Amino acid sequence: MNNSVPKKMANCRLRIPSAALALAASLGSLPQGADAEVLRFEVLQTTPAFEGRSFGAVGPYVKITARATISVDPTDPHNAMIADIQLAPRNAAGRVVAVADVVVLRPAEALRGNGTLLVEVPNRGRKLAPQLFDDSVQPGANRADLAADAGIGFLHRQGFSMAWIGWQADIPSQPDQLAMSAPMLSGVTGQARDEFQLDHLRNPVKLTLSSAVNDPASLAVTVRAQWSEPRQTPAGLSVRATGAQSIEITRPAGFDAGALYEVTYNARDPVLLGLSFAATRDIAAFLRRDGSPANPLAVNGQSSAQRAIGFGISQSGRFLRDFVWLGFNQDLTGRPVFDGLMPHVAGARRMATNFRFGQPGRNSRHPQDPAWQADQFPFTYATLDDPLSGRRDGLLLRCRLSKTCPLVMQSDSEHEWWASRASLLVTDLAGNHLDLPADVRAYMIAGSPHNANPGEAMRRDPMMTLAVNPMHAGPPMRALLMAMQAWITEGVAPPASRVPMRAHGTLVDAAIAVRQDIPGLPYTGIHTGASYADQSVFPPRQIGSYPVFVPLADADAMAIAGIRMLPLQVPRASYTGWNPRAPGFGPGNLFPLQGAVLPLAANLEERLVAKDPRRSITERYADDAAYVNAVRLAAAQLVAERLLLPEDAERGIERAKQGRLDQLK
Repeated sequence: MNNSVPKKMANCRLRIPSAALALAASLGSLPQGADAEVLRFEVLQTTPAFEGRSFGAVGPYVKITARATISVDPTDPHNAMIADIQLAPRNAAGRVVAVADVVVLRPAEALRGNGTLLVEVPNRGRKLAPQLFDDSVQPGANRADLAADAGIGFLHRQGFSMAWIGWQADIPSQPDQLAMSAPMLSGVTGQARDEFQLDHLRNPVKLTLSSAVNDPASLAVTVRAQWSEPRQTPAGLSVRATGAQSIEITRPAGFDAGALYEVTYNARDPVLLGLSFAATRDIAAFLRRDGSPANPLAVNGQSSAQRAIGFGISQSGRFLRDFVWLGFNQDLTGRPVFDGLMPHVAGARRMATNFRFGQPGRNSRHPQDPAWQADQFPFTYATLDDPLSGRRDGLLLRCRLSKTCPLVMQSDSEHEWWASRASLLVTDLAGNHLDLPADVRAYMIAGSPHNANPGEAMRRDPMMTLAVNPMHAGPPMRALLMAMQAWITEGVAPPASRVPMRAHGTLVDAAIAVRQDIPGLPYTGIHTGASYADQSVFPPRQIGSYPVFVPLADADAMAIAGIRMLPLQVPRASYTGWNPRAPGFGPGNLFPLQGAVLPLAANLEERLVAKDPRRSITERYADDAAYVNAVRLAAAQLVAERLLLPEDAERGIERAKQGRLDQLK
């Protein structure tokens, strides 16, 4: 989830393969009816998944690797929101063509599944849902080949069919990386910029730009220690082109590893990145509803998927927020694509995909550019009037008009409330309490980082001030997925939103959110703000800001509101969603994506010596049995609130007996 583009992406100006173009041309005369947006669904390989491992009554799974060719009518109002679609090359039928990688996992006997298709939007081409829901680990979580790749097999025991549809047109298609080939707008030029925070001191440094340079003489670079500081061009700073998308920056003296380098240039030949939303819409609708033999989910002339859930993590969660905001949850027949939508760790952010010279992979972080396209109004699902832009909008405005809104359950780590402006989900633009619509829920998983691998232990990193938070969000996310399943299948409302709120007094100014007298836990109120920027100038100019708040913490410096997992309910450490950068790496700023953990003192004597105001472990629990019993009681309460499944409660109790519940060792 790095801002810089991997070296393997250098010079990857993607074009539709000539064979695909020839195919599209040959099919151009086919009837272009309402269900003809998927021109071809080509199954490349069908293999047993997980070495034939069986999952209870559902049985074994099969893995289907495929490629889908779609055609998009640029004159159809359903596609009007795709930026620059009128400039794209067309086939003989006047359609814009794209080719997407697709992977499907389904029960070998499709009708033994639960009838729900879980479509995960790939994150930078990767499958992350198995890591979150199944406690699987990479690279196996991305492959589904070995029996162990299914982890605890949760999704499979539940009977979900799963699909991953390549959508990112600025990365190459390769093993373990799903992508989409989209048309290039040859000859189109314009201003572009990239920002890099390198976290090392190598000099000079070779980097890859997001777009091809049209005029090498237009390349310019600035540096600053903080985004709030003026752009600087000190002696010793320079940039030169080394290829169509590659550059070399020579770095000046006087800046540490966390300095910000902004590169501006005149770019050329953008890819039609916004086509990704149409590809996801059309292929997901095909898998969900098409009854032809071409659909790997079809049985007896109809799809075995009776409903669909859209799910995405981080970049992919932001994709889903844009997907519904742009109106793509309405398929070409006017029906909803997804019954339920579950953006995870997206905060109040969207993404810079549906733009000329967009950057789908970019994730601005504190203290980087607050004027980026991904961070503009609207922020929440309710429709609001923005006093700064003068616009009236909301993420569900378009689907309300077409009556195709999904049920929404957005989940975020606590980190998103510090780094991704998540408070804007539940406040208006003046900072007042805002109720979410009745068909939307929001959940904060308290004390958690943006992401942590299952089984990860507490560790140190030289770039961070504090030990790294190991909290994995799998247990509450499994409960929330089952709540969504009940909501869309039975109409059973999910648990009420669990987030900090202004009306509850748990969403507050950063200055007062966390106590500042805990040794070893330096708190200075660092968080990411939200701004309104004038996008008509280059670079965009910040001209206003919105109030942003953070979670109020308890006496142990842990968030009071949200879903408090067992290690927070029965603590042996303090867990936060924030971790400051260490000296030499941009001190005074948040480290991206991470939280922190600070163990409690073992006993009263140790606590008094450390002058730690937090109660020690022996002051909380008389012995190990008392600790395990406290975990058992907390687990029962979470199960009763439908925020923890019984199997995860038992798993947590067993881990507590083994001293491994909090992963401090």
